[in-house]
Amino acid sequence: MATAYNPRDFLILTNNPLVPTCMEGRGLYTIRFQPERSFREILVEARDMVYAGHILYTHPLAGSVKPNETPYKSLVVSMEPHGFDAQHGEMIANAIAVFDKFKPLQRSLGPSVLEDFQLIDYTLLAGAIGFDAQAGLSK
Repeated sequence: MATAYNPRDFLILTNNPLVPTCMEGRGLYTIRFQPERSFREILVEARDMVYAGHILYTHPLAGSVKPNETPYKSLVVSMEPHGFDAQHGEMIANAIAVFDKFKPLQRSLGPSVLEDFQLIDYTLLAGAIGFDAQAGLSK
């Protein structure tokens, strides 16, 4: 999706604890782990960065899990601004609009369900950037 593909330029924005556990120290990626942030807050941070000229390397709504079903989100943007891309700006703005259309589910998620959602988010991220998800899980 991005015009340039340079893993050294990747900044991973995430609230998923599995991402730093599996990926830190295993490659070229810089991870900004923010466990206190919500799915929507990760999208908003990415939007602000895209509007400031950062590249959006991964699709903000990848996967088949509805945004109101999972608390976890990982996105990849560029470390440095490269110039505003209107297509990326529209994509992230639309993702926030889609998120806002879904009514938040009022439910308590058990530890095994949270672990499943962490694994789904991590696997989608790893696949998008060509990271060996299995190697990270064996860490």
